[in-house]
Amino acid sequence: MNAPASSSPAPRGPGPIRIAITTGEPAGVGPELTAAALAGAAAHWPDAEFVVLGDRDLLAARAAAVNVDWAALSARSRVRVEHVPLAVPAQPGKLDAANGRYVLALLDRAIDGAVAHAFDAIVTAPLQKSTINDAGVPFTGHTEYLAERTGTPQVVMMLAGTGARPLRVALATTHLPLKDVSAALTVDGLVTTLRIVDHDLRRHFGVPQPRILVTGLNPHAGENGYLGREEIETISPALKRAADAGIDARGPYPADTLFQPRYLKDADCVLAMFHDQGLPVLKYATFGEGINVTLGLPIIRTSVDHGTALDLAGTGRADAGSLIAAVDTAVSMARHRRAL
Repeated sequence: MNAPASSSPAPRGPGPIRIAITTGEPAGVGPELTAAALAGAAAHWPDAEFVVLGDRDLLAARAAAVNVDWAALSARSRVRVEHVPLAVPAQPGKLDAANGRYVLALLDRAIDGAVAHAFDAIVTAPLQKSTINDAGVPFTGHTEYLAERTGTPQVVMMLAGTGARPLRVALATTHLPLKDVSAALTVDGLVTTLRIVDHDLRRHFGVPQPRILVTGLNPHAGENGYLGREEIETISPALKRAADAGIDARGPYPADTLFQPRYLKDADCVLAMFHDQGLPVLKYATFGEGINVTLGLPIIRTSVDHGTALDLAGTGRADAGSLIAAVDTAVSMARHRRAL
């Protein structure tokens, strides 16, 4: 089986699994969710230690909103803060472009540490793209930024639920206007995407023989060319090449009927052609407990399935379930990598 283009760094070796957590947009829920998630770290992840990247005063203040004693938590040997100061004080729910570069500094530190093998994985709390762009830094999203910073030519966004048989949905394209999706789909690109999904499901999720179901692009998967020819000219040839490479990828299936238990019960992942084709289904089924994983990177990165929730920031009412699941998956992926 051919691996994706980017190579994986060597595991850190013996000792606790070390996870870096970026606390994201300071006006959002990321800081308090981090505190809430790590309050049970010793019980949930006894073989892991956590490096929290963010402003220490901000973390202490937001931890209080979820009834977590941050000083006591960060005094534990398995949880420590790496202080990165805010540019300006942050108010819950109030975006400030002056802190846009602070958010990127957290992400850069986590990436650099993972590439240098100081971290086994990184978990990212949600950020606000508009704040970074308003700070004068062109920014499309975590996925694209991680690919650029690690020099990875192609990555794959995958969201997943939790449980014994989780629903996983990977994307052939990510943050594109709908009018640009068809032109972005190529046979070579789809084959590479399928290779990455197959490789990382084996390596990081312990799936010995992944089965991937692939959607069509058009309604009814193109109706044999009457509703579009992408299935005939792009998707089906890519599936043939993937099969020749030993990848069990099947389709193209109509997206409006694929997401049923009778089809998904034997599938390890669905590959959807664009963002809003696959993710609404997954988020409806798993929201608040789902995760976002970037496949194909030389490092492990997981994240939450939601945004900054500015209206909930500082209230203590935000649910940490997705961040807990993201940490749990990062630890599990790091374990699989070490085992290999």
